[in-house]
Amino acid sequence: MHRLLLLFILCLSLFMGSGCGSARRGVPISGPMDTSEARISRGEKIFKTHCSQCHPGGEAGVGPALNNKWLPGFLLKMQVRKGYGAMPSFPAGHLSDSELDDLVSYMKALRRHG
Repeated sequence: MHRLLLLFILCLSLFMGSGCGSARRGVPISGPMDTSEARISRGEKIFKTHCSQCHPGGEAGVGPALNNKWLPGFLLKMQVRKGYGAMPSFPAGHLSDSELDDLVSYMKALRRHG
């Protein structure tokens, strides 16, 4: 019984640990990202102001890589609003809803581009 429990805990730990990786992704082969769309351009500026210090270019830095996280928009917004772990929260008084929408548009474009 103890061996089975130990095996279960080991498998669960390996499974959960596999999702914690934060692989660094370099500059995409496809060239620079097209930011001509207004909301993506605004989102890029917001990202550079608030996010690039910990997630440079969407890659791992102080924080984990963002350009390989396939979270839906509402979860990205919740993460930004509430924070998680060492990530600070960005309440509506600090980042408006429209700015958050632009930021999420940029983050989605960033992960599609790579």
